[in-house]
Amino acid sequence: MSLSNTTKPSWVTRPGVPADAADIARIYTQGIEDRTSTFETRPRTAGDILAWFDGVHPIQVAERDGQVTAFASTSSYRARECYAGIAEFSVYVERHSRGTGAGRAVLLALIEAAQAAGYWKLLSRVFPENTASLALLRGCGFREVGLYEKHGQLDGIWKDVVIVERLL
Repeated sequence: MSLSNTTKPSWVTRPGVPADAADIARIYTQGIEDRTSTFETRPRTAGDILAWFDGVHPIQVAERDGQVTAFASTSSYRARECYAGIAEFSVYVERHSRGTGAGRAVLLALIEAAQAAGYWKLLSRVFPENTASLALLRGCGFREVGLYEKHGQLDGIWKDVVIVERLL
């Protein structure tokens, strides 16, 4: 038996940079197409993603063999000053790398980066049927704090979302 069949892939995580925008757009578009992770329906371009690099909201990527295969990003939660230390977050893994630990690696890197950037809480909303994401989040210390019913429509169908948070 070959050792390569029994060892888990190792993921290198690092801060995302604008040069990663095309890879991030490709991975995010896969999530949009799959209709399991976001209400978004329009594919994203590298140009769309470049706006995320604002110097305030951490973005992390996971790569293997020099190829970006996952990303985790933060964005503003609310405009009010009292919420300045809270960030929304997202995690997306390219299809062929799902279930390999890339999501966990990039999320843990994002947690560290968000804490270093002065955030005290991360939160997100997840479709209840996205059980893999919910399991990942629980395994990384997030707790489920509620359910928004009929939070939005995707392809004309009302969908609920589970609210998750982690204090940093």
